[in-house]
Amino acid sequence: MKVFGGMLSQYKHASTACKTEMKFAIWLPAGAKADIPVAYWLSGLTCTDANFIEKANAFGPAAEHQIAIVVPDTSPDALGIEGEADAYDFGTKAGFYVNATEAKWKENYNMYDYVTKELPELVRSNFGISATKQSIMGHSMGGHGALICALKNPGAYKSVSAFSPIVNPTNCAWGHKAFTGYLGSVEAGQEYDATLLVSKYAGPTLPILIDQGSADNFLKPGQAECQLKPEKFQEAVDAAKPPVTLELRMQDGYDHSYYFISSFIKEHIAFHAKALKA
Repeated sequence: MKVFGGMLSQYKHASTACKTEMKFAIWLPAGAKADIPVAYWLSGLTCTDANFIEKANAFGPAAEHQIAIVVPDTSPDALGIEGEADAYDFGTKAGFYVNATEAKWKENYNMYDYVTKELPELVRSNFGISATKQSIMGHSMGGHGALICALKNPGAYKSVSAFSPIVNPTNCAWGHKAFTGYLGSVEAGQEYDATLLVSKYAGPTLPILIDQGSADNFLKPGQAECQLKPEKFQEAVDAAKPPVTLELRMQDGYDHSYYFISSFIKEHIAFHAKALKA
């Protein structure tokens, strides 16, 4: 469908990484033909590609900067695995952007490889998306995914941004559940923890923008149920002084919702546009 002059489409395809049918959405700016700069968006728990494309209000800013947007789903779907739909924070729509190693999940739950390898290759070969001018962003679980994809692949992404990201998943209940279930232990999840990864990052300078709402019900500083610990990521950057430029913004009164995302998505896309076109 046509929106802000460009074309929004949704596709399904047979995935080699996840060994099942996967879906994604792609928005292409008007007149785009080849070597198109792109920002990937990774969504959060319970979400599909539809949440972002329907609620984020991102296509106007993307049209202004002539940047494509690619939005994958958050997990394989309806595979018949025991327990896959028992909880909102594990299994269906909760792939956590890892490659599972536990027997029940490892054949299909390989969202890290899907997002960083298979999907980029697919959109490059079919839609003229650039192989070198790409950035990545996300929300909550997807913010975690965006940060780890950029930090684990130095030079692959020109910039990374996140709304309300799970920055220290080895240190919160959501991460404990995901890493124990998919990887067998919290310790195994250390290779997917942005706060630990940023301390060791040694690639080219990586611009990072994080927005966190002060009224987010998952923030709860100092409480056991806190899932989001942006201060831990800031502390890691300050201590290690890796080659990143971090802007962590606390946005007063905003919650965890797409109302928050839609309020600042224009600034995130402009942030990526600056890096993509440098």
